[in-house]
Amino acid sequence: MAAAAPQVLALALAVAAALAALASPAAALAALASPAAALNTDGLALLALKFAVSDDPGGALATWRDADADPCGWAGVTCAGGGGRVAGVELANASLAGYLPSELSLLSELQELSLPYNRLSGQIPVAIAALQKLTTLDLAHNQLYGPVPTGIGRLVSLARLDLSSNQLNGTLPPAIAGLPRLSGVLNLSYNHFTGGIPPEYGGIPVAVSLDLRGNDLAGEIPQVGSLVNQGPTAFDGNPRLCGFPLKVECAGGVSDEPRIPQGNAGMSDPGAAAEVGRRPQQKRRSSSPAVPILAVIVVVAVVAGVVLQWQCRRRCAAAAGDEEKESAKDKYGGGGGAVTLAGSEDRRSGGGGEEGEVFVAVDDGFGMELEELLRASAYVVGKSRGGIVYRVVPGRGPAVAVRRLSEPDDGDSDGGGGWRRRRAFEAEAAAIGRARHPNVARLRAYYYAPDEKLLIYDYLPNGSLHSALHGGPTASPTPLPWSVRLSIVQGAARGLAYLHECSPRRYVHGCIKSTKILLDEELHAHVSGFGLARLVAGAHKTAAAGSSKKLGSAACALRGAGAGAVSYVAPELRAPGGAPAAAATQKGDVFAFGVVLLEAVTGREPAEGEGGMDLEAWVRRAFKEERPLSEVVDPTLLGEVHAKKQVLAVFHVALGCTEPDPEMRPRMRAVAESLDRIG
Repeated sequence: MAAAAPQVLALALAVAAALAALASPAAALAALASPAAALNTDGLALLALKFAVSDDPGGALATWRDADADPCGWAGVTCAGGGGRVAGVELANASLAGYLPSELSLLSELQELSLPYNRLSGQIPVAIAALQKLTTLDLAHNQLYGPVPTGIGRLVSLARLDLSSNQLNGTLPPAIAGLPRLSGVLNLSYNHFTGGIPPEYGGIPVAVSLDLRGNDLAGEIPQVGSLVNQGPTAFDGNPRLCGFPLKVECAGGVSDEPRIPQGNAGMSDPGAAAEVGRRPQQKRRSSSPAVPILAVIVVVAVVAGVVLQWQCRRRCAAAAGDEEKESAKDKYGGGGGAVTLAGSEDRRSGGGGEEGEVFVAVDDGFGMELEELLRASAYVVGKSRGGIVYRVVPGRGPAVAVRRLSEPDDGDSDGGGGWRRRRAFEAEAAAIGRARHPNVARLRAYYYAPDEKLLIYDYLPNGSLHSALHGGPTASPTPLPWSVRLSIVQGAARGLAYLHECSPRRYVHGCIKSTKILLDEELHAHVSGFGLARLVAGAHKTAAAGSSKKLGSAACALRGAGAGAVSYVAPELRAPGGAPAAAATQKGDVFAFGVVLLEAVTGREPAEGEGGMDLEAWVRRAFKEERPLSEVVDPTLLGEVHAKKQVLAVFHVALGCTEPDPEMRPRMRAVAESLDRIG
């Protein structure tokens, strides 16, 4: 009889706790307090969980004893500070059966509640909303049912929420999307949620891993905020869901033209998401013969305008090319546009001394000799204040691109510091050569002499993204289709992200433009010009004294032609007059890349916004005014109906990149990942 006393006592405690729970958590603790008077409040709350467990086959709670002063020594319990307050409860894969008691809400210092892979059933207690310091709530792989308490949306510290693989039902609670510190996981997959996806979920940061698979959700996926950057796997297993990124068309969705969302659905600002407006459906009206006639006239006018614009761009580009070739002839001589890179014998008399010439093949596979390079036929393919670019055709092997860097104008390039300049040039060229990525233009070799500096790259025959979009000598008469544009900007984003991450020096490109994104035979993107600003600055004494330690300079825009170059410069890097004023930054690169994205989707130059505005400011205003997408997107893309949702997604990414506040812009790695998810 004496041996049965503990079991009788335990049964009495369980009954008392269950009856008290019907009243309140405080009453339950009062029922437990007398036999466990030594325990603090947190210990009593955990005893309520132990009594709520009906089966503990592995003895996970065997160390939870009411005789202890506090629960800090119990299995699966962690405490913070010296007051015996519970900070974490982690009992994963313990096969516990039972329910979650409301007394858990009394753990006011609790930061982590992790009970996955158990057999817990019942509803999630509403009182859990009192855990204001909770950062992780993981109840995955249990048998919980019922709706998700809306109070979870008031857990202001919650960063990770995993309720997957349960039997939860009802609609998705919109309040969850407003969790201010959500940054890790939001997993509601494999439950029985019904209804549509709330538009508020577009405010969830892109960095959060959203998973809504395996539910009974229905309707069109809202094209707002971060939802347009999600891949299809986030929505799989919901047969009645439709719309991008799923390949299931919504009924009547093709005829509805997407409109620009209000505000900036930025990548890093959860509150920036806004709904995509749609034209309200109007009642059918009797058709009039004048309507189709007027429509035909408008279509013909638009097509004629596009053709005229294209012809004008081709003629202007051809004229510019002829003028460039003539100037190259006047300056360098040579018939038929061909010149050589070899200078006079006096220019190359430096020998191999400290200030003499140096020719280094960065790539072991580069077999061209210096003499062969300098004597080969060279054709001017580009100019800037930083130098001239030639297509060099050797007697054997493929053509290469050679950039001849500009020389100082002070006439003192061969002063006493020549050996220092050479060492600095070699160090920077070596850093450029170490950048190896499929989407970064590859430096094959370099040549240094006191008054001659050459960089040798692979020659990419399809010109730049700028010429492909806006016309040029290498441009195709056929406009780039959307799939090619998307592939190009995805590759360029990966290349620039690599440059930002490949070295502890945190390299900066400093001169991102559409002219710096070159295209190979298969129209794959290659980011060029990396490190050029630093090398050119090092060749000029005035620039070398105050140049940035990072590869890149905001002064790059000054070397570009036309006012459009300044449009690539981030606001924080501009002087009051609009010219670049500060050293380049990675956030400045992100801004410039955002402008490139806008070029790709609008087909406009960076300074071609309406009303005298830059392209970025004009697009941002169009989004704010919710103007139809057809008024902003490149007219040549309007026929690709299937691409409209992807175009809109790229707009979102671009506007996130061009946020006025640099702290709101994402890192290039996040930009690249967002673009890759669109495809």
